[in-house]
Amino acid sequence: MYNRAEVVDKNFLRHVREGHLPPPRTHLRASDIDLNHQELIDLFESQAISRHLDLKARLLKQENKCFYTIGSSGHEGNAVFGKVFRYTDMAFLHYRSGALMIQRSKQLPGTTPIYDMMLSFTASIEDPVAGGRHKVLGSKELYVPPQTSTIASHLPKAVGMALSIGRCRDIGVPSVVPPDSLVICNFGDASANHATAQCAFNTASWAAYQNINMPIVFICEDNRIGISVPTAEKWIERSFSHRPEMQYIKCDGLSLLDTYKKAKEAEIYARRRKKPVFLHMETVRLLGHAGSDVESTYHPIHKIEADEFDDPLLHSARILIENKILSSEDVVNIYENVRQRVEYVANVASDRPKLDDPEVVKTTITACQDCKPSPPMSDEEKRKNIFGRDYKNLDQPQHMAKLINWGLTDILLQYPNTLIFGEDVATKGGVYNVTDGLMKKFSPKRVFNSPLDETSIIGAALGMAHNGLLPIPEIQFLAYVHNAEDQLRGEASTLAFFSQGQYTNPLVLRIAGLAYQKGFGGHFHNDNSLAVFRDLPGVIIAVPSNGVDAVQMMRTCVKEAYEKGRVIVFIEPIALYMTKDLHQEGDKEWTGIYPESSSRIELGEFGTYGDGNDLLIISYGNGYYYSRKAAKTLEEEYKVKSTLIDLRWIAPLNEERFNEVVKLFKKVLIVDECRKTGSFSEQLCTSIIENNEQPPKIKILAADDCFIPLGVAAAAGLPNEKKIIQAAKQLLGDKL
Repeated sequence: MYNRAEVVDKNFLRHVREGHLPPPRTHLRASDIDLNHQELIDLFESQAISRHLDLKARLLKQENKCFYTIGSSGHEGNAVFGKVFRYTDMAFLHYRSGALMIQRSKQLPGTTPIYDMMLSFTASIEDPVAGGRHKVLGSKELYVPPQTSTIASHLPKAVGMALSIGRCRDIGVPSVVPPDSLVICNFGDASANHATAQCAFNTASWAAYQNINMPIVFICEDNRIGISVPTAEKWIERSFSHRPEMQYIKCDGLSLLDTYKKAKEAEIYARRRKKPVFLHMETVRLLGHAGSDVESTYHPIHKIEADEFDDPLLHSARILIENKILSSEDVVNIYENVRQRVEYVANVASDRPKLDDPEVVKTTITACQDCKPSPPMSDEEKRKNIFGRDYKNLDQPQHMAKLINWGLTDILLQYPNTLIFGEDVATKGGVYNVTDGLMKKFSPKRVFNSPLDETSIIGAALGMAHNGLLPIPEIQFLAYVHNAEDQLRGEASTLAFFSQGQYTNPLVLRIAGLAYQKGFGGHFHNDNSLAVFRDLPGVIIAVPSNGVDAVQMMRTCVKEAYEKGRVIVFIEPIALYMTKDLHQEGDKEWTGIYPESSSRIELGEFGTYGDGNDLLIISYGNGYYYSRKAAKTLEEEYKVKSTLIDLRWIAPLNEERFNEVVKLFKKVLIVDECRKTGSFSEQLCTSIIENNEQPPKIKILAADDCFIPLGVAAAAGLPNEKKIIQAAKQLLGDKL
């Protein structure tokens, strides 16, 4: 029979009434655990609710009223986790966690999980979590950040959240969750193989090995298959039963009794010892991967029927009947009463207004329901003590690296919940000494090293932000981000969108990047592309060209993150870190004096230099530096007077003000140090053409569509002073 949902439904009723129930795989009795009869009945009810939600979703899909059919059938044993763990233990949930969510809701009177989940299934604008933007399991009041169709991407931030609980206590800032909380995070056996998952397991063990508190319970819900690909026999057990500093516990996910016993063991271990637990729950998957998945195309019918007879609801029915808690008819009555409840609620929810207005869809991209003002700046005496010998040099010109270091010092002083971490940032002070001395000034609890794992660096930052911290992690080189970009795309940038601003990921991600390093490192240390960030809705991208701007922009970024929960990528041009001179050796024109502590550059505010009207040169970062050099030569040798724009912000672009300046010029040269294909110059050129009735003549000078080689050829394909001058001459033509 094709409709396995109907088969499973009918089989449950028939088997219970006939007493034809699956044999136990573990021999526990209800009296062996500390659950009373009513609690067992309550767990079964949550399982039944979850099942009927799945069944109803399939029916509504046929009526084009439901848009998501990846259900929880077979995984209903996870209802136990909704009871064992406190609702204040933050939960990062897999999409098959319907029963868990329903049972967890019962800890907080007044919640309406059936209605809320049906609103989500049917993409109603009244869905209290995502507002119809996706079917998610989430709740602010139940401490469940919303997850979409996660394939392990939520594990690294669960680790960060677990780390943050002790860290909040250590640095004396408030924690969102109680100080004795732990974190739970569930996922499937197939997802356990994902590189992102392995990063999380490794980081949790790595931290625990060094006696860093890591109270987390990883729950692997092992149904032995990932869509159609089987998991090798005993693979999960062999892979995870001997991980260092990670307690392995195995349970029969088809038995409420065994699952409860082992879950309590895991909960006590993680909460008391503050170490990670891997709870391996063996179960089955029913109804295929999703409504569109025809399981019979890759499984023989006898295999499908065997799994269906191992239905966790049938096992629960057996437990209730064998222990003389309920009769078979009582079990059927509960199951059918739940059907009626779900049917009624689903019919109401499915008729609620749908999300269909694109303007409304976009409103939550940068939403924040918990906006708050920044703390006051530190008094001068504190600054004097922290800056130490540097205090008397604050009015002396410095290069970018030093100015950023001082800027971070003031930020750590003003914002007590900020943390700086990454590879080599602590004792060494970073590869380029930008964080030099910060650990000594603010302690290893606020400035610390991470493992060499960009996924864990960004993921941990996201989790820490869930607990009220403001992370400022560092990625050592721009090219390294690609190992971890899904933590930005799939997690950080989507959280406000899918929670309507109930959850945000305040984050300032510092990245040493771009090219022009005089042949050092080749393509893996010189990545001249920002395209990976530019298509992430709502993400702020900052690229300062000099130290004074960098400090003022960093202050704005931290303010935006702290007050509005924004996600920021802050690109620091490596080649300009130590640059002091502009036109000739010793002129120190690229140094600057540390700006007053209240001075900031607002989002989208670009800088201008010069007042010439022959040519407008638009650039940023290293490109602006070389444009300044070229502009001087153009004026002295060719009498060309230029105006230069230093964009500073790649996103957002203040298009209105930008085009007000562009309208004053007939010739525009865009200098972009990134590879031409996918570079910012494409957007700038489009903006100019679309917003000007008589657009100027435009020329783009961008980097070649090529990777950066090693050695003397490293800058061969990049814009430089000579190429800018040549491009300007071509653009100006007979003007010269």
